Amino acid sequence: MRYFIYTVFFSLFICTTSEAQELKTFKTYEELNQYLSEPKDKPLVVNFWATWCAPCVKELPYFEELHQKNSEVTVITVSLDFEKQVESKLIPFLKKKKYTFITTYMADHDYNNWLHLIDPNWSGSIPATLIINKNKRTFIEQEFASFDELNKYVNQTINN
Repeated sequence: MRYFIYTVFFSLFICTTSEAQELKTFKTYEELNQYLSEPKDKPLVVNFWATWCAPCVKELPYFEELHQKNSEVTVITVSLDFEKQVESKLIPFLKKKKYTFITTYMADHDYNNWLHLIDPNWSGSIPATLIINKNKRTFIEQEFASFDELNKYVNQTINN
């Protein structure tokens, strides 16, 4: 009987953890930049956000919907959460929401060294979104009010 209980528990543990969102961590901006610069077959929509940012959390479902409905793009989110909250807040949030887009964490919080490399005019506020289409980069430092607004903006950007 004890063996049966251990087997059931282990099976449930494996099933639960296999469905959890994998979090890719970048220790430096150079690592993130290298990842974003790797050849991709589709344009990238990269959203910078954090769990402590209410407008960011509000618009994440729009990025999930974009990921689900717009097969012309790859959606990547970059969490800027504080390191001490990754295990206690970020990972549980992602497990609860079960987002299917690519989720990453930027551990390099020396923002002044890399914000201008994302976009020279980025003030550092989030949410912010970067669209990369071949060698063209478009940066949007605003919250999207709806999925339709996000999708329209993305489509206009990648089709121009």
